[in-house]
Amino acid sequence: MSAPLYRSRPGGFDIQPASMPEARAVGDIVFVSEGLSNSYLVKTSDGCVVVNTGMGFEAPVHKRNYEALDAGPLRYILLTQGHVDHVGGADLIREEGTQLVAQAGNAAHQADDARIARFRAQRSAFAFAEAIGRSMRYIRENLGGAVPGQSSPTPDITFEDHHHFELGGVRFELLATPGGETTDSMVVWLPDQRICFAGNLFSALFGHFPNLVTIRGDRYRDALRFVESLDRVLRLEPELLLVGHHGPVEGRELIRSELERLRGAVLHVHDETVRGMNEGKDVESLMREVALPPELEVGEGYGKVSWSVRAIWETYAGWFHHRSTTELYPTPVREVYADLVELAGGAGPLAERARARLEAGEPVEAIHLAEVALAAEPAHHGALDASLAAHEQLASQSGNFWLSSWLKREIGKLRERRDAAGGEA
Repeated sequence: MSAPLYRSRPGGFDIQPASMPEARAVGDIVFVSEGLSNSYLVKTSDGCVVVNTGMGFEAPVHKRNYEALDAGPLRYILLTQGHVDHVGGADLIREEGTQLVAQAGNAAHQADDARIARFRAQRSAFAFAEAIGRSMRYIRENLGGAVPGQSSPTPDITFEDHHHFELGGVRFELLATPGGETTDSMVVWLPDQRICFAGNLFSALFGHFPNLVTIRGDRYRDALRFVESLDRVLRLEPELLLVGHHGPVEGRELIRSELERLRGAVLHVHDETVRGMNEGKDVESLMREVALPPELEVGEGYGKVSWSVRAIWETYAGWFHHRSTTELYPTPVREVYADLVELAGGAGPLAERARARLEAGEPVEAIHLAEVALAAEPAHHGALDASLAAHEQLASQSGNFWLSSWLKREIGKLRERRDAAGGEA
């Protein structure tokens, strides 16, 4: 069996805001302008089609790159999903007469985004704030003028399952794939060219386990519906797969083998989680135990198997795990941390135990203990130092974009608190 493709592809930290000086050809009639999510242009004899538009602040880069191609009037913008990094540049890129096309769930998804926009922005900042800042500086320094805002476009054409049109002799087929990152997910299929624009249907990083729920906060993504959508693309037998981030995947056999591997991985995790639930195992045990066999190896650079075990569990069973009456009341365990510190004789013994756990190779347990101590004595230097060292150890072991971003943020905060705390306590 060939090595999994993800090993040779860029990772999550290689996703950068739009700054390409020109669009790059990825086929005879297709060009890409990369960014926080790729935007593509299809050039035909009767004008062009853009697939996804990036974030609003990236739109000047994509627009400049596409105008340089002299591709004729922009007839259509196609949105493979309603996430902000796909729809945000629509207002700037759109021309008079351009028709915007999306799956029928797009309005509901954008309404969801608008409803919790502040919450989601706060929850996402730890991962993307630096990249967004760089992008805005690039726009101001290289393209001048104000940075455009984020679009919330209303589609001119929507469809439930399938829609098609022809432009300049090129047939476009749009297929709903509701198991994607959003319920309005779709793929764009050029049957004559055998090209599939998949957006982020298969996760932000192709060849990696999908995020069935992100730690920034999203609706749960159903594993079986994901597989159904994957199967729809598999049946097309594309020869060129254009994804939401990084370069294309080329070759019918390679695409098939990678999709079959991913399909098998998701079904394995789903089935093992359900089996464990029926055997009475708790979610943390399954998060530790469920693993992929070697023949189903996929990356965990964006989603993680253990996180998806929890997502599958809670998709079926909800948030009540039947372990404690306290789960049913709005009183978290941290409310008794001060009592535990008092019983332990102060924060010092807990900080020492946290350090011992860390030295035993148990950084998560060390963080638990340090957080109990810090709840009672927020400036306790020993507890801060133990928590910081535990976070640094976890960061050194992480190859996941989201986890690494979170740990980096927490390390920075803990360093500031420790430095402010001064000498040993």
